[in-house]
Amino acid sequence: MMGRNILIYCGIDWAERTHDVALVDDSGQLLAKRHFTDDAAGYKILLDLLVEYGDSEETPIPIAIETSRGLLVSVLRVGKRQVFAINPMSAARYRDRHSVSRKKSDPGDALVLANILRTDMHAHRPLPNDSDLGRAIAVLARAQQDSLWNRQQLSNQLRSLLREYYPAALAAFEPWRNGLCRPEAQELLRVAPTPARAARLTRTQLEAALKRAGRKRGITAEAERLREVFRDDYAHQPQLVEDALGKQTLALLVQLEAACTAADDLAEAVEEAFQEHSDAEIILSFPGLGVQLGARVLAEIGDDKARFADARGLKAYAGASPITRASGKKSSITRRWVKNDRLNHAGYLWAFSSITASPGAKAHYRRRRDDHGDWHASAQRNLFNRMLGQLYHCLQHHTLFDEHTAFPTALAAAA
Repeated sequence: MMGRNILIYCGIDWAERTHDVALVDDSGQLLAKRHFTDDAAGYKILLDLLVEYGDSEETPIPIAIETSRGLLVSVLRVGKRQVFAINPMSAARYRDRHSVSRKKSDPGDALVLANILRTDMHAHRPLPNDSDLGRAIAVLARAQQDSLWNRQQLSNQLRSLLREYYPAALAAFEPWRNGLCRPEAQELLRVAPTPARAARLTRTQLEAALKRAGRKRGITAEAERLREVFRDDYAHQPQLVEDALGKQTLALLVQLEAACTAADDLAEAVEEAFQEHSDAEIILSFPGLGVQLGARVLAEIGDDKARFADARGLKAYAGASPITRASGKKSSITRRWVKNDRLNHAGYLWAFSSITASPGAKAHYRRRRDDHGDWHASAQRNLFNRMLGQLYHCLQHHTLFDEHTAFPTALAAAA
């Protein structure tokens, strides 16, 4: 058992099945190292080792690990213990301080991680102390965003395949919003996966397919339009090739339908969880932020009010604020490349929507374009930067967004 006046630092090199842990004191001396498995028994070995060297609720031992997710991290975050997720690239650079031969081993990496906290803990940020609801929203919002990306990727693959042999389908679905992701398009492709079969569809069969897809209005007129499109003149692949491509289309269609269902189900789950959060009312008061986009913003910034020291830290984290690079007599101001990509993507959509939803945001955007000569993306990023600062202020003071307070100069100029 170590004395309470000696500072202890812990580093964990994690893997899929086993992990390595190392403990060092404030002088850099290795106190203990252990190899444990990735299961409940292994977690108990780790926690008992930490307790043996003074870990308690009042004096928890800080831990460095190269991931922010998983059961191991969840076990370590219980209580007031600080867990630091070290970037693997950063850890690799620290490794060169201990070995010039660039050798690598799991126990050695655990020791490197422990020494990172011993020497530079002030330069690294611990995992935020988000609530369980906030972390659950983060899981759902990221999964819903991934499902949308997956749905779009599958839709693009299907569209590319149809261009090879079935241009009539693309022409038939072109007037519809969301095209291949609509139930009507998927039902028609299921009934007629090849242009030859589509040309043989009767008006009655087309109306039945539209009804099965859930269409309620304009069925007769839409069936007549589809019948004319499918029976128009197009170039054709050889019959055997066309049938083979039709089978490939059906296989892709199954994946696309599953992706559409997953995206809709996750969107409902996100809405249900987000509405229960105490910050939801504040986030939804901002122009351009709906439930899904607001949940993505909350998922990335979290609900730990002490996570960012000021608004500048949040803006840098989101990649909204510019960065200055200076060397000698040369200096340049550019946009940030190292950022939270999900939050930056949500910010682009947020700024784009707020231009039409907020007169002040629109006036600010036009001033950046006309007076400062910014390009569209730069002006939009500047608007996101400003609104992100306003969001930080509202969340810290628990106040709703106010148009006149947010854009007093812009509104006066617009008037």
